Amino acid sequence: MAEFEVATGAAELPAGDDRGREAAVRTAFEGLLQIRRLMNADTADAEGVPAEWERRQPVRAVALALEAAGVPPSAVDAEGRRTATGYCLGAADRTGVVRVDWLGPPGSGAGYAAEDALRTCADVLRRLGWDALEYRGARRHRYLEVEPPPAGPPRR
Repeated sequence: MAEFEVATGAAELPAGDDRGREAAVRTAFEGLLQIRRLMNADTADAEGVPAEWERRQPVRAVALALEAAGVPPSAVDAEGRRTATGYCLGAADRTGVVRVDWLGPPGSGAGYAAEDALRTCADVLRRLGWDALEYRGARRHRYLEVEPPPAGPPRR
């Protein structure tokens, strides 16, 4: 069985039909929640806190959370041209922090939709226990920086 490939928005969309992809995402996300329940058993809200696995692979975890919530990923073709509008993830300047951009092909209006789309991304991630802050970069380009909250002592 092939390893599940997350859609980061920085590459071509993972192969497969839409219904098969939806099922695979749903299964992978349920697995993530099960990992949270097992690894965070000592916390008051086991599913509401990123597990150690997510802290070690934050881009994969954030991509899975966004796609499972129905947020579309962006994509590029084999030549690197953007082909779809959606989230695009990568590592931020600080270790363990994920940068979330809202990108699309030229003329797609992705820049105009970025504020609302990134707000949706931040809401999804915050419900899952991630810290998400919006920033503006060059030419007022909006993006999020997402990270797990600091690890603390178990809560009961």
